[in-house]
Amino acid sequence: MIELSKRIQQVAPSITLAITAKAKQLKAAGEDVIGFGAGEPDFDTPESVKQAAIEALNQGRTKYTPVDGIPELKDAIRDRIAADHQLSYDYPEIAVTVGAKQAIYNLIQALINPGDGVLIPAPYWVSYPDQVRLADGEPQIVETRFEDGFRLSAQALDDAVKPNSRLLILNSPCNPTGAALGRDALVEIADVVRKHNLLVISDEIYEKLVYDGFRQDSIVAVDPTLKDQTAIVNGMSKAYAMTGWRLGYICGPQEWVRAAVKLQGQSTSNPTSFAQYAGVKALQLDDSEIEAMRDQFETRRNEIVDALNDISGVSCPKPDGAFYVFPSIANAIEGRFENTVDFAAELLNSEKVAVVPGEGFGAPGHIRLSYASGLDEIRSGIQRIKRFIDG
Repeated sequence: MIELSKRIQQVAPSITLAITAKAKQLKAAGEDVIGFGAGEPDFDTPESVKQAAIEALNQGRTKYTPVDGIPELKDAIRDRIAADHQLSYDYPEIAVTVGAKQAIYNLIQALINPGDGVLIPAPYWVSYPDQVRLADGEPQIVETRFEDGFRLSAQALDDAVKPNSRLLILNSPCNPTGAALGRDALVEIADVVRKHNLLVISDEIYEKLVYDGFRQDSIVAVDPTLKDQTAIVNGMSKAYAMTGWRLGYICGPQEWVRAAVKLQGQSTSNPTSFAQYAGVKALQLDDSEIEAMRDQFETRRNEIVDALNDISGVSCPKPDGAFYVFPSIANAIEGRFENTVDFAAELLNSEKVAVVPGEGFGAPGHIRLSYASGLDEIRSGIQRIKRFIDG
């Protein structure tokens, strides 16, 4: 057998994708599966966005585009970030990518040398540490506290910085916890970033899915002095229900963005041509057009949090944004399961409910549930979890 590279051997498969695939497989086989694993809205892409793609196809816009995206989409990105955050970026400072995941990967590859430390608040999105390892960097985990709703504190960040720390990955609202950082918290974090001269990747993919009147600011808007050391990553997947379209983007320092584009030119080249025209339309939508989806997510969040907290041994903080809850089930599984991986496997096997174990997010004792499904399905799924835990 030919040995694979050491680089790929140290990377784990995405646990969220694995759980989702298993649930879909069981469902396809006729099982009554309720899936809380998927990280995508259950709503359809807005009709006007789909029509924009159809029009692009009919007009023959099916050829290669510039690697970093069509000018029309760059204009829409510029207009959107100016309207939302009063920030200005020129064309060379913007790149369109094949999803926000590629944007983060490209940036890490462009910025990190072997041995560089990358600060990652935990719980974290499963791909961050492995993307750092693929660049031969060192994931440096910054712990957050359940008691604080998993919100990153400036003090915890400051304490975690090491001599080799180079980059901070900031994700607010956060996957998997839904925790979001308000303006005051971002000001304090910006002070730590400046103190240690850190670079920042600000993953803002969930910024429009926030609740209880919360407004998500960008760290660059809060502290414009960080613009030259921060890249903002966003995309169309979550707020516009366009996960399968694979459209993300970077706004950041020109040197970083051009380096990321160089890598993209040697890997995927441009994002899908006709999808980019749909992206233009999505970014031009008024926020009121996604408000109905956001409202339903908020209703679901309120119900699933209350229902989980009614289960013995389960404790669930109320998230500020995204569409996930991240309850602690440590007390519920104590003496019954060695970890949440075993719990999730048996839950899927016996009750046909798919959840994602917290180990993949750097948080043993927790599970992630997506509430991107209808209320009836959420209610039924939580009833099954309660039955399973109560024994």
